[in-house]
Amino acid sequence: MKRRTESSFVLFDVTYADGSRSSHRKVPSSTLGEGEAAARAAIETQDQKVALASGRPQGIIKSLQRSRT
Repeated sequence: MKRRTESSFVLFDVTYADGSRSSHRKVPSSTLGEGEAAARAAIETQDQKVALASGRPQGIIKSLQRSRT
């Protein structure tokens, strides 16, 4: 039987207000000690960087939940 190793990231599935989805978004596990709001903030920061690089507006997060792996 394989042992699960402790990961430094937790994966989240994100649903945006426009109905689009993004799966397996990485959030540092150290951030999660601060609650879901901290995970949301980390993903929003990632989205801001992508929006700046791509020139597209940042999506509004409707919901997020941990990915099932």
